[in-house]
Amino acid sequence: MLYLIGLGLNENSITKEGTEAIKKCKKVYLENYTVNFPYSLDKLEKISKKIIPADRDFVEGNNLIREAKKENVALLIYGSPLTATTHISLIEEAKKNKVKYEIIYNASVFDAIAETGLQIYKFGKIASLPKWQKNFNPKSFMEIAKQNQEIDAHSLILVDISLDLKDSLNELEESATEYNIKLGKIILCSSLGTKDRKIFYDEVKNLREIKIKKPYCIIIPSKLHFMEEEILQNFKRII
Repeated sequence: MLYLIGLGLNENSITKEGTEAIKKCKKVYLENYTVNFPYSLDKLEKISKKIIPADRDFVEGNNLIREAKKENVALLIYGSPLTATTHISLIEEAKKNKVKYEIIYNASVFDAIAETGLQIYKFGKIASLPKWQKNFNPKSFMEIAKQNQEIDAHSLILVDISLDLKDSLNELEESATEYNIKLGKIILCSSLGTKDRKIFYDEVKNLREIKIKKPYCIIIPSKLHFMEEEILQNFKRII
């Protein structure tokens, strides 16, 4: 049996259902390559003493499926289990190999961004801001933001785990210029779902020097409802 278990957004967020599933497992793996955890991983020891780090090669190979054929195996995933295509692919592999599986959901950044006051149903496609390399500076994520703006939809941009804030804002501005998008005030969210969460609403030039913890994401708001605008005004300062 393969269990895909969402950890939620902080060290206390795992559900009772998730905890009970872990007790049934011979091996418990932690997917550790798609997000910067906002807490020390040793805090997960209270969930299980036998957590094994799992990198991309291990998860995207058939290792989990092979093991789940013989015994109960869990993969712990920050947030909710199926927000990454890698994890959906695991389900498909389990089906092909006739391996039973169970998905235990939890909260993710897609829930937590509602704290900004933006209405969830007004978000468009989600984009990912990659870390640029020496000879490779992909800006196509901004095409998604442009499409969203055309339908008055907000754009959630997930930031590569290796990007610091200054670099991500530089990439954002350069890409917006290339796609002829005028960036006004944007929203910066850090460590949502934790006691250290921060939400900022300001122009890019005023956000460069702030101190935030990873993980963080960026939102380019589109046309704001008056209630959205009213709530966002409260985030001009640190919360």
